[in-house]
Amino acid sequence: MLLASILIYLLLTILVGIWASRNVRSSNDFMLAGRSLPIVLSTAALFATWFGSETVFGASSEFLKGGLYAVIEDPFGAALCLFLFGFFFARKLYSMNLITLGDYFRVRYGHKTELIASIFMVPSYFGYIAGQLVALGLIMNVVTGLPVWQGIVANAAVVTVYTFIGGMWAISITDFIQSIIIIVGLAVLAYILSVKAGGISEVIQSVPSENFRFFPEFNAVSIVTYLAAWSVLGLGSIPSQDIFQRVMSSGSPKIAVRSCYYAAAFYLTIALLPLFISLCVKHLYPEMIYGDEQLTLPNMVLAHTSLPVQILFFGSLLSAIMSTTSSSILAPAAVLSENVIRPLMKNKPTDKHFLLLTRLSILLISLIATIMACLKSNIYELVGSASIFSLVSLFIPMALGMYWKNGSAVGAIFSMISGMVTWIYFEYFPLEIPALVPALGISLVTMIIGSLLWPINRFN
Repeated sequence: MLLASILIYLLLTILVGIWASRNVRSSNDFMLAGRSLPIVLSTAALFATWFGSETVFGASSEFLKGGLYAVIEDPFGAALCLFLFGFFFARKLYSMNLITLGDYFRVRYGHKTELIASIFMVPSYFGYIAGQLVALGLIMNVVTGLPVWQGIVANAAVVTVYTFIGGMWAISITDFIQSIIIIVGLAVLAYILSVKAGGISEVIQSVPSENFRFFPEFNAVSIVTYLAAWSVLGLGSIPSQDIFQRVMSSGSPKIAVRSCYYAAAFYLTIALLPLFISLCVKHLYPEMIYGDEQLTLPNMVLAHTSLPVQILFFGSLLSAIMSTTSSSILAPAAVLSENVIRPLMKNKPTDKHFLLLTRLSILLISLIATIMACLKSNIYELVGSASIFSLVSLFIPMALGMYWKNGSAVGAIFSMISGMVTWIYFEYFPLEIPALVPALGISLVTMIIGSLLWPINRFN
């Protein structure tokens, strides 16, 4: 019955994608839903940006191992990103009427900077998408016993199909439906487990106080590491196409800004539910936390809850992960087709041909991410590395380009390349602090020096 419910859910998701495709009449409709989403759909889409495997599986397992301090990156850093994007970037970017974030680098710095930024942007999504696919494969493994890699391939096919058909319209509508399922499913499970445990206070009191430590120790290394954890998603996901396309799909600048704020508050509230549920599991069934912590919640649900609760829980899991995966596939596909392939074409494609090009890019991105998912299974690592990639290369040129009029193409290109090279170097020759810290610092310094020495966009 549980397997049948999952299969029906997957089928319905594809049907929703087919139904949503009726609104796709142009590439703008496909990529940005015609810039017409109301506040409800826009907020739901932004809320669903990260509410996937890293929140339900990754963050809850890290929380069990290291407490609150171990999950600063997500959900707290993720909520910070939405707030900062709404406060500093949403209105300015919306007024520029762009299709992709790569277009911003072209308008601000020129064509060569656009190409380099896009080349850095696209690979940053592979690990992120792979993390979501791993989670989907784990769900199928727990429910059916199917090998994880087969579950990965099957679910990748479903998500790719409805994204290929309906684009941002399909993503937005399914995000709204899936957000409701997520909230209801997690809230019901949290309530049932807290009642079994004797109430919320009983669960909280059973946890050692150090598990709720939120701030670092008062020394330089701890403070820098703490701030780095906030910045992985808090700053690293600001220069990302999936955030950009969800915000730019809003019906107006006001909706774009407000939906960021609402989604940030919404995300932080709902994302605490998996953490509380993991505490309940540890309190009620301590034997369940040994082994692969990523499987703690699904294994517990199968072993200790009724069939209706199982259907609701796994339905919410699928909803969370599929909504995140779909937009994460569309995002790099849009950048690849718009900012990498199209400028290299001798003859400018018609809108119909460009739409086909974007859909083919979706297939390519999905294929690469699926292969990665089959080769690596740690969700939290896959997701974290994706955000760091964009942080060390794209954040400084994007932020300074918007708020510093002297930023130049030379400075932006130096910043992107030097930040990435520095990060790679310190990943192999580590310091006491995370590699992203010196990489971000070098990126900032080279942006300023390059812009001051070469103020004209000579690379364009």
